[in-house]
Amino acid sequence: MDAELFPRDRTRLAPGAVHVPDWLAPQRQTTLVAACRDWARPPAGLRTVRTPGGGTMTARQVCLGLHWYPYAYARTVVDGDGAPVKPFPAWLDALARDAVADALGPDAVPPEPYDIALINFYDGDARMGMHRDADERSDAPVVSLSLGDTCVFRFGNTGTRTRPYTDVELRSGDLFVFGGASRLAFHGVPRVHPGTAPPGLGLTGRLNITLRVSGLPGEAT
Repeated sequence: MDAELFPRDRTRLAPGAVHVPDWLAPQRQTTLVAACRDWARPPAGLRTVRTPGGGTMTARQVCLGLHWYPYAYARTVVDGDGAPVKPFPAWLDALARDAVADALGPDAVPPEPYDIALINFYDGDARMGMHRDADERSDAPVVSLSLGDTCVFRFGNTGTRTRPYTDVELRSGDLFVFGGASRLAFHGVPRVHPGTAPPGLGLTGRLNITLRVSGLPGEAT
């Protein structure tokens, strides 16, 4: 009950890793959900990601700016319909830069623009194993925005997928930023809590918008 009576505080989980609860206002969340629905439509829409070993990720994904596939970037959906990836809008760069400035301070905002979005959709059974965001050539902070159902977000260390790690609850509207010494920390989503999305959001499931700086000059691989 206390969690409902008192505001949740921002938390520094590790150097350069900060959780900011309720960062997105309800109207901004609704706007982002509508944008995600547009981005999810084909061509270059929401897809199931297949790993090199023949498995599949349970969270489905759509990309903006550059298309991520295990473990590289391309300008077309090389592991899907082959269509050109959807453009990365300038307003998402502005949102990412505001997020970094708020969470880590203005000095942490990178000089280069954010140019990649990975949008993952989780239904109640979806998970994300421990991994690092290591396919970029930039050490700019990663910005993660949560919409819809609450999840358990596991934030670990830079050396191993195992302990030590910290589990934090991410709710709709929450911001998580990790950069600096934590930029290559392993992280994942071991659990989603179905039916916990704000009733007025009109979303069943969880959306995670991850914003990155590619650091890739010219054409991606």
